[in-house]
Amino acid sequence: MLHPKMILIDLDGTLIDSVPDLTYSLNAMLARLGRPPQGEAAVRNWVGNGVERLVERALIGALDGAPPAADLALALPIFMEVYAQNTSGRSVVYPGVREGLDYLRTAGYPLGCVTNKAAQFTLPLLRDQGLADYFGLVVSGDTLPEKKPHPAPLLHAAAYFGVAPADALMIGDSVSDVSAARAAGFHIICTSYGYNHGQDIRESGPDAVIDSFMDLRALLAPAAQ
Repeated sequence: MLHPKMILIDLDGTLIDSVPDLTYSLNAMLARLGRPPQGEAAVRNWVGNGVERLVERALIGALDGAPPAADLALALPIFMEVYAQNTSGRSVVYPGVREGLDYLRTAGYPLGCVTNKAAQFTLPLLRDQGLADYFGLVVSGDTLPEKKPHPAPLLHAAAYFGVAPADALMIGDSVSDVSAARAAGFHIICTSYGYNHGQDIRESGPDAVIDSFMDLRALLAPAAQ
């Protein structure tokens, strides 16, 4: 069993399935630009690297590559406007997450949320879905100059809680989370159901993979004092 003194948790693909709102907002953007819509399955494959990269992928209809800079400059403000009004209405908390968070809080773990989503979307999403009060710290994609897979957001949170990286745990869903955790010296557990560009997260070598937050009971001892 792991004995962390602090746990950081990713947002999209780990706590909340936000793809329905992202898909709606991307397609509204594309419609304004006179472009055809993208399917939800494609968007699931594209999320995880921040809003700007997601918009780029929607514009070219592919995971890799980039649109002309002028296209992005036109599209990004439209997406930001639409998504600001459609951040949480279609998104859902994954089954088992609330129960798992209740367990972690009752067990005494300090909890932080570390995401690549911009703060203007992160905070309303957590609030609207009733998850904000679980977290003593939220580090969004624009909180620091660097975001995951850079270790800076994780190390920032560890310093905030006064916990050494070796005593910290990250819970996420993607290779970005694994890379950030390894670079920061954290332990890392991943969900099997999240967004990882169509690849099995087990290939990235996390310490453990869970199918539900309820599985954390079997992996974590009560919070170390």
